[in-house]
Amino acid sequence: MTISYRSGISIAELVVYFPSIAIAIFLSVRHGFSRNAGWMFLIIFCLARIIGACMQLATINSPTETSLYEGSAILNNIGLSPLTLAALGLLSRLLDSINKSTHTFVRQYWLRVIELIVVVGLVLGIVGGVNAASAYVTDGHYQPGTLNKAGTGLSILAYVLLVSATAFTAFSVSHAEHGERRLFTAVVIALPLLLVRLIYSIFSTFTTNKSFNLLSGNPTVLLCVALIEELLIVACFEGTGLTLKKVVQEEHVEGARMIPSSDSNSYTETQQRPQQQQRGVGSKIMAVLSYTIIGRIITSMMGDKERDVEMQRQEYQVPK
Repeated sequence: MTISYRSGISIAELVVYFPSIAIAIFLSVRHGFSRNAGWMFLIIFCLARIIGACMQLATINSPTETSLYEGSAILNNIGLSPLTLAALGLLSRLLDSINKSTHTFVRQYWLRVIELIVVVGLVLGIVGGVNAASAYVTDGHYQPGTLNKAGTGLSILAYVLLVSATAFTAFSVSHAEHGERRLFTAVVIALPLLLVRLIYSIFSTFTTNKSFNLLSGNPTVLLCVALIEELLIVACFEGTGLTLKKVVQEEHVEGARMIPSSDSNSYTETQQRPQQQQRGVGSKIMAVLSYTIIGRIITSMMGDKERDVEMQRQEYQVPK
């Protein structure tokens, strides 16, 4: 049995992405499975590539099973979305680091809007791929439809917004913690690779160029314009993730943030100042209320509560 060029590419994908998904799982366990981290989307992407390659190889023994071709084409088509979401996750973590010392022009909810656009485009791409696959069963020709074009259009919009967010973040990246700045470098390296991958999706969706057809296209074009770029992005993100330190969760006591340090667990000066200002305003109000009967009752009740709170605070204080 002769293995075709396309099947050889699928075997290479399995060889590469089995270790990649193991690293992605390790990074997710170490840094967290939240979407802010971005590693979860690398797991999804690696799964899509492994399953898609397995379905393509299964066509060797079942060449007439059209569902295998359909599934492989759909999984190849949606590969751009998880990588974009992973880039947004890394950028989100970078913004968290920057916001510890200053305020950035780019807000976290901006990234949430971009994520929503990517997810909607992903859903449209899946539904459109199913419809195109159904037409392939009928006439033997795979041609993306309106939903595929709408999904790719949203992917273009999401990429433009991602580039804009990265460009604005560049003005504040110097305020990030030293170890976290490499996240910016990883995203910047991934942007041109994502662009090349996006160009492949544009050609496969909006043109009738046979070389870019997801099922019958040129394997060399698929390899050089899509698969290699995806692999480089995964390698860049995972390599960066392996060098990052685990983010320590901050402790919260009585509504105030505690910053862990090597020599003390006490409040920082910047965190005490707002509380002192609030106490000063509260003292003036209490002084005014003390001139009325009702005010005296209220102040006496508040005094009891303050004593209780003070006793609770003393329990958390660490002797110097």
